[in-house]
Amino acid sequence: MSANRFDFEALFDEDYLYFYEPLLTPERTERHVNLIWRLLNLEAGMTVLDLACGHGRISNQMAKLGCNVTGLDATALFLDKARKDAANSGMEVEYIQGDIRSLPWSDRFDCIINWFTAFGYFNDDENRLVLAQAYRALKVGGKLLIDIQNLYRIIKDFHSNFVTEREGNFMIDTNRYDISTGRTYNERIIIRDGQIRRFNFFVRHFTFIELSDWLCQAGFRQVEGYGHDGEPFTLDSRRMIVVATK
Repeated sequence: MSANRFDFEALFDEDYLYFYEPLLTPERTERHVNLIWRLLNLEAGMTVLDLACGHGRISNQMAKLGCNVTGLDATALFLDKARKDAANSGMEVEYIQGDIRSLPWSDRFDCIINWFTAFGYFNDDENRLVLAQAYRALKVGGKLLIDIQNLYRIIKDFHSNFVTEREGNFMIDTNRYDISTGRTYNERIIIRDGQIRRFNFFVRHFTFIELSDWLCQAGFRQVEGYGHDGEPFTLDSRRMIVVATK
């Protein structure tokens, strides 16, 4: 198995939900949604696309606050959970299985959200295509928000190995940063209920100025950067949140 490939089906499965569940608490989700709401100046009734929505933790809360939400993701398992959680909460969200590189909309949404490092999974031409597709799907004056890791912090605090344990099960990550591609390449080993799985994935990382340039080349007219708490983006910010206006 090539260390430089991305095994989407192996990464985004039930084990992903299992190991990340303790991290993605309802309290953390509420903080994230409140931050998104503030940075995008959202109002009830606005149309919002959650791009790579996963299991719907952001989408369902946005709908609860009164937005008309569409969630798109490639993973059927995640969408099934999103739909069930929405139904259990009495929320109406349109969930669609699809590819973020090929969106079926033009001039439809007030805002598009791409949250929790859901950008940078393809080659650079395809990553640029994601931005172009988002631009086309937005109304004039609409905003795209992307939340990714801060490359400066990755390099400053780089660790080649991470181990996550839950209930005697383990998720072991070994990664390296390739300066020639701007990617971290990761091998993940899952040890759960006596079974062992091993697979690879990567993430393309960006400086603020690089991603800003990409967004402007895609047609966006204004780009702003923020840290994880919505404050101005700095070298030490844990996350990089970029808001681009069409």
